[in-house]
Amino acid sequence: MELIHFIIDFLKDPLSVLQQFLAEYDKLTYAILFLVVFVETGLIIMPLLPGDSLLFAVGLLAATTGQLDVTLVIPLLIGAALLGDNVNYFIGSRFGSYIKSREKILFLKREYIEKTEEFYEKHGGVAVILARFMPIIRTVAPFVAGAGSMKYPKYILYCIIGAFTWVTSITLLGYFLGTNEWVKENFEKVVLSIIFISVLPMIIGAIKMKFAKKEA
Repeated sequence: MELIHFIIDFLKDPLSVLQQFLAEYDKLTYAILFLVVFVETGLIIMPLLPGDSLLFAVGLLAATTGQLDVTLVIPLLIGAALLGDNVNYFIGSRFGSYIKSREKILFLKREYIEKTEEFYEKHGGVAVILARFMPIIRTVAPFVAGAGSMKYPKYILYCIIGAFTWVTSITLLGYFLGTNEWVKENFEKVVLSIIFISVLPMIIGAIKMKFAKKEA
């Protein structure tokens, strides 16, 4: 139960949780951030951790408090994302059939895997990059790549591009907008906007599929 409450608090207000980490652990916060990004991308059973909003909060705190060094944290989190993706890929290649046969494992539902497979069918290898900006899908995508027919040399190329683009763009967005007073005072609204923009492609895709089924 404590884990569930922590995840809910982290999802609702990653900025406050991150500030608590910095107050309690100081430089060890870098290791915590590495672990959070690794778990979100590397453990398919844990897709419900903050990704985009956490990166934005990291950039904001780096700009406003100086407690985090943006030139250090960006390469660190790119490394965490790449390590997580690779672990997830090889889990998929080894245990894909078993995990896909289960209706639910912890926070992972089989429908997440099915939706990600449809996403791959539509976008091909570029889906690895696009998935980076989509909550839940970014956790399941490496697993599906490993469980499917995507060869590792092709996968790792898209994986590197996706990790670099995702971490760098959203962290720097928080960094450069972090000094804006409205952004600081309305962080929750900003987070909700980021989440909405992230899931918008999934919403549009679901609506298109629904209409396509009706027409058929």
